[in-house]
Amino acid sequence: MVAVTSERATSAARPARSSTQKCPHNDVTIVDLNTVVRAAWNSDELPIYEPGLLDVVKECRGRNLFFSTEVHRAITEADLVFVSVNIPTKTTGVGAGYAGPEIATRRIAEISTSSKVMVENPEFLAEGTAIADLHQPDRVLIGSLQTRQGKAAQETLAEVYANWAPRENIITIGLWSSELTKLAANAMLAQRISSINALSAVCEATGADIDEVANATGKDSRLGPKFLKASVDFGGSCFQKDILNLVYLSESLHLPEVAAYWRQVVELNEYQKRRFLKLNVETLFQTILGKHIAVLGYVSPSPSSMFFESAAITLIKHFRAERANVSVYDPKVEEAQILQVSICSSALEACKGAHAVCVLTEWDEFKTLDWPAVYAGMKKPAFLFDRCFILDAPALKTIDFSVHSIGRG
Repeated sequence: MVAVTSERATSAARPARSSTQKCPHNDVTIVDLNTVVRAAWNSDELPIYEPGLLDVVKECRGRNLFFSTEVHRAITEADLVFVSVNIPTKTTGVGAGYAGPEIATRRIAEISTSSKVMVENPEFLAEGTAIADLHQPDRVLIGSLQTRQGKAAQETLAEVYANWAPRENIITIGLWSSELTKLAANAMLAQRISSINALSAVCEATGADIDEVANATGKDSRLGPKFLKASVDFGGSCFQKDILNLVYLSESLHLPEVAAYWRQVVELNEYQKRRFLKLNVETLFQTILGKHIAVLGYVSPSPSSMFFESAAITLIKHFRAERANVSVYDPKVEEAQILQVSICSSALEACKGAHAVCVLTEWDEFKTLDWPAVYAGMKKPAFLFDRCFILDAPALKTIDFSVHSIGRG
């Protein structure tokens, strides 16, 4: 039996759910103290959205996949325990501002009456393609202490993944090597995003087009095209959390230059958000006081990312601080998850009477929206800010929208 302890529905728990599909001989119990979350997992309205996840849950739920609040029982009966809790960022004390430790492992140790293989399962998946990535992973990385017991636990876990992943793609290495590999992968991807975002500011100042720059740069076989899409931010919380972990680790090891290097990647991410806000304010005649701004999209294309750290929330806070009236529509986020703004049931409703529309998420629905109808219902001049580069700007300009995008001079 495999137990998954989960403080909150996160992407970290998805590998265990996938194993129920690929390993029908294993029983998997997902435990969460939150009865509302447990009820959601037992329904067709899952607490997170990830393409393909509902199909996996439906196929396995009640057969070898179970959801429970009985943490003590699940841990006692388990052979493997996946710790799939969120890793919060500390706000006080030593290391404030960086990712803090979890108490879940202490709880498992207190409850266990026999030996367990305990797996700290990080959020190591690409949101939006997590299920496909799990079924055909580039690699499965398993780190452990290089003791006899550690290597035995490592092999036990490798046997689980070997049910569907080629054995040559399962990498078993030391504990610190695996931790740093995880941090390094996300840090380097975030670095690419911050790099292209920094160049987007240069493009705006010179009249260049960041899409053209990114496309031409990505043709270089040494670089490739991935993660060269300018945007408002990283598109989720995992990158920032892992970079701050790396910063904290570097400072703890008395490597201030290394810490400063990686901190700058995060600072550039915050700078990009401020630039987008400034673009909105300056375009709307230097003030958004009392103006109606419609926000389309509250989370990244896969709301399995932690929506409470999305770019939309940061921008909405700034809009409200400037005393703008904000309406929000997102087809994949429940109304209860969006706070302190006007929640709308459709994009047209959110945009009605708006001075400006900010498209913050790449939902397909927004690409095919009836933009002439949106324009007709807005205040004039009608401003449109495309954070995602998903809209046909020339076509929208013929409707008479004033279209603004990051990285286009």
